[in-house]
Amino acid sequence: QRQLVESGGGLVQPGGSLRLSCAASGFTLDYYDVGWFRQAPGKEREGVSCINRSGESTVFADSVKGRFTISRDNRENTLYLHMNSLRPEDTGIYYCALKPRQLLLPCDLDQDDYKFWGQGAQVTVSS
Repeated sequence: QRQLVESGGGLVQPGGSLRLSCAASGFTLDYYDVGWFRQAPGKEREGVSCINRSGESTVFADSVKGRFTISRDNRENTLYLHMNSLRPEDTGIYYCALKPRQLLLPCDLDQDDYKFWGQGAQVTVSS
């Protein structure tokens, strides 16, 4: 059974850090680009970051550049989003997602291309 399960969310004070993990089962991650998306209360889901199959290409939303990093461990079938200098506006439900990709190309944050999604992890940044 193919499944993505996020973990590592929680409540953190502004300026703090969190690391989100996404455990992928039933997938061979070598054939997928990985994306992280988030949905804030009352807002549409937006792209946060992605990393391509090889890990050589990454993209970050302007709002998180310089604060978030993304990584993947294909052998462990685990994906990560490292979040630093968190702000209240980073609050939301964070989702990991996989995009099937046969070719080695840069990743993108077009949500329609991502076919497999996790259930999400809540991140709350508040004092």
